Amino acid sequence: MSSSAFSLTALFPAESFAITQGEPVIGGLRGPTRHYFCPSCLTWLFTRPEGVETFVGVRSSLLENPQLYPPFMETWTAEKLPWVTTAAAFSYEAFPDPSEFPQLMERFQAVDKRN
Repeated sequence: MSSSAFSLTALFPAESFAITQGEPVIGGLRGPTRHYFCPSCLTWLFTRPEGVETFVGVRSSLLENPQLYPPFMETWTAEKLPWVTTAAAFSYEAFPDPSEFPQLMERFQAVDKRN
């Protein structure tokens, strides 16, 4: 997956996510993490991460008001272009250790101004 310096994703509880129209297709990466695309234009729509059944990663740019979802955490910075910067509060060279997620979720809830 390429074509941008960023791969913006907002995580949502799986039970609050529903496909309301059409049938997405799985993209070129065919591993255990499933990336779903529009069958017509092949736009990346959402991801169901391997081993994580409680969350769905939705492409932030597809949301009705993407400005309400600024980056909170950036991952895979070991592969980023040197000039890429975000305002994310947390930065990881890969993914954070799963043991860090409860604290990250608490920190996010403390700063989330959408509710």
